[in-house]
Amino acid sequence: MAITVHQGDLPDSLDLGPMVAVDTETMGLRTLRDRLCVVQLSAGDGNAHLVQFQAGAGYNAPNLKRLLENPNVLKLFHFARFDLAALRHYLGARTAPVYCTRTASRLVRTFTDRHGLKDLCRELIGVEISKQEQSSDWGAPVLTEAQQRYAASDVLYLHQLKVVLDGMLAREGRTALAEACFSFLPARAELDLAGWPEEDIFAH
Repeated sequence: MAITVHQGDLPDSLDLGPMVAVDTETMGLRTLRDRLCVVQLSAGDGNAHLVQFQAGAGYNAPNLKRLLENPNVLKLFHFARFDLAALRHYLGARTAPVYCTRTASRLVRTFTDRHGLKDLCRELIGVEISKQEQSSDWGAPVLTEAQQRYAASDVLYLHQLKVVLDGMLAREGRTALAEACFSFLPARAELDLAGWPEEDIFAH
């Protein structure tokens, strides 16, 4: 596995193919307060690219934004709702099309309430990942090796998970429903940013 850290943007020449796993690391869980620190990506080839944003340096990342908005590249997330809001707020990126492994899991693994990435990796593809660095300081000027490995693990297995979850969605007849949910996720993230993070606007 190779992990490459890029400062502020992806290089022009990097081609990650038609399906890219994406995740974000922020200073906390409140998007408007807690700044975006890292965006990690993988083409599903066992390698990861981390784009680090330093405090005060801004978010002018045209290559990364172009990739996120490319209609011919499917972006794979786990809990896309959070990441999409962070990418929209800080990079101005309208990320699409998207696929969310957590959403897919909730649609087909109705026999359990364990839909975390660690749970899916263990139960669906037999891979153990550590979440020990989840609450570390992602705003530090230099990422530790442990942080880099953690960030990479969040994107290295999403392609494999998608294959298994797609099979389960097809088996249960919920593929079309999942696709409709994925299509709505960017709008759900916009609602979060616009002030409707908890309220169900479809409720009576």
